[in-house]
Amino acid sequence: MSSPTPYDSFLLVSFGGPEGPDDVIPFLENVLRGKNVPRERMLEVAEHYAHFGGVSPINQQNRELLAAIESEFQTAGIDLPVYWGNRNWEPYFADTLEQMKADGRQRALAFFTNVFSSYSGCRQYRENIAAAREQVGEGAPLIEKVRMGFNHPDFIATMVDSVRAAAESIECEPRATKLLFTAHSIPLSMAENCDYELQLREACRLVADASEVSDWDLVYQSRSGPPTQPWLEPDVLDEIARLDDEQKISALVILPIGFVSDHMEVMFDLDEEAADLCAQRGIKMARARTAGTSPKFVQMIRSLVQERLGIIDEKPSLGKLGPWHDVCPADCCTYIPRRPSGRPG
Repeated sequence: MSSPTPYDSFLLVSFGGPEGPDDVIPFLENVLRGKNVPRERMLEVAEHYAHFGGVSPINQQNRELLAAIESEFQTAGIDLPVYWGNRNWEPYFADTLEQMKADGRQRALAFFTNVFSSYSGCRQYRENIAAAREQVGEGAPLIEKVRMGFNHPDFIATMVDSVRAAAESIECEPRATKLLFTAHSIPLSMAENCDYELQLREACRLVADASEVSDWDLVYQSRSGPPTQPWLEPDVLDEIARLDDEQKISALVILPIGFVSDHMEVMFDLDEEAADLCAQRGIKMARARTAGTSPKFVQMIRSLVQERLGIIDEKPSLGKLGPWHDVCPADCCTYIPRRPSGRPG
């Protein structure tokens, strides 16, 4: 039996975002195609983008991350050319795979710009890539993802550094500060079939413990479904108001642990709405930075790739869940959207 073709390339897999006002509606229509989201909600989100000139930060952040990964690979002696593809905007997966095929690439390792398991954060990307391979046809490269890094020591260390820097920015010790971790809310019917909440809570616990913070909670943001569809709660704004009403918060750090870079949701929901709410209530608030291109986070990506290349044998992880699987089981993160009545639809 012949051995598989060795990995010959690296693919950064991401969501994509508009890069000008004319892109916003077509982009959101791509995102929401086939989803039960009212058009009024789409137009509301479009206004969020208009607030920032119709440009999402995500594409430029991915360009910077790809450059950092390429530099990290060169320093570590990893000879893999790097590529980048998106689900919802240019460069689309099919276009990137077509280029990889033209370049003679046959088997790539992929890092998804998400470190927590869910349908939208993992399985859907794998489905998108499979569809793109069919579109490209014979000779399309095989794409295999690295494991989720939610409890990797380098990711946790990156988040701890972020919490400490945020607390210092409002002249507080982390241990004396209320800490809210945020992540993108997802429908309960999606959450029931994945380990999203489990991984999030474990990562939050690890970061809080290492930061010596005992007063923390996990909250959610950016829900987009109809009001009748249950999503993960509590919402970050609702929770800030509730906590302040009950115990009067003086200082607050918000860490968007569920996002690896400053997406539009982070900039609008936290830097605008949450910041405004805290200002109205007299709460000193600092939004902790996302992983972005921080050296430890880029080192984590390099380490995950080295595991699959067989360069390192150890699979470092913190906490009780251990290193996550490399190859997703067939039923991993399945999702059948439900109508408000609870019937599949």
